[in-house]
Amino acid sequence: MSSATTRTAGVATMFGSGLSNQTGAAVGALAFPVLGPVGVVAVRQYVAAILLLAVGRPRLRSFTRHQWWPVLLLAVVFATMNLSLYSAVDRIGLGLAVTLEFLGPLSIALASSRRRVDILCAVLATAGVATLMRPRPTTDYLGIGLGLLAAACWASYILLNRTVGRRVPGTEGAAAAAGLSGLLFLPVGLAVVIHRPPSMGAVGCAVIAGVLSSAVPLLADLFALRRVPARTFGLFMSVNPVLAAVVGGIVLGQTLHAAEWASIGAIVAANAISILLTPAPPAAPAPVPSGGRSPARWSPPRVRERSRPGCP
Repeated sequence: MSSATTRTAGVATMFGSGLSNQTGAAVGALAFPVLGPVGVVAVRQYVAAILLLAVGRPRLRSFTRHQWWPVLLLAVVFATMNLSLYSAVDRIGLGLAVTLEFLGPLSIALASSRRRVDILCAVLATAGVATLMRPRPTTDYLGIGLGLLAAACWASYILLNRTVGRRVPGTEGAAAAAGLSGLLFLPVGLAVVIHRPPSMGAVGCAVIAGVLSSAVPLLADLFALRRVPARTFGLFMSVNPVLAAVVGGIVLGQTLHAAEWASIGAIVAANAISILLTPAPPAAPAPVPSGGRSPARWSPPRVRERSRPGCP
């Protein structure tokens, strides 16, 4: 294949990955009335655990204490991240929840730089958040807070994933963290089943959410990262909040006002400008993710010594 054809295939795959990721989150939200966000996340975690354990095959008995503590923290952060995100989706909608979560990796990227343009990008992103949080009768501060908690968890996930990647070979660390996260949700799943037995349709939606937001993005991103530069990959990931808003409108009937679209635009623009105005690094092998994740899945490639997070 020619270089142009290869890159086109990579871009098409990235679009499919993002669309699959956001569609999975929307399908999962359809099960909220029956399972609630907690039940959907529990099933979502089980799917991620099965997928990552099958791929990573961690040798748990060989882990040292030095390796275990970041893996344990990663598991807790991963569980909290998805729970807070899906709870935010339930309260403020898919588009706004994903946009707020996107502040996590964006904050890390901007914090690692002292360029004036990045300071301006930080101001632009802050203005977008301030617009979302402006006092109104319909403002859901708890939902916004959950979205910001998901952002903080994603930022922590990126940093912890870097530590795990240094201490545990291959994808074993991410796989172990996914498995432990699934174990954390076993009591939750049992409680949901006992308290309110779910329908097969609701469970099916939750499983589909796990597949579309885990298995498909994992394979698609592995394909795309071998065909497009990390810079292009990171820039394209900026579109995820927009995709989330569009999918939320189509699948869930969630409409956004002009001010909310402006907020999404400001945060997406802050990320895009920061990447576009960053000098391209020397050619290097593309980072390989260790897994796919729930709605927005990107660790900006600009941050030194960090590859894209392998979010299950």
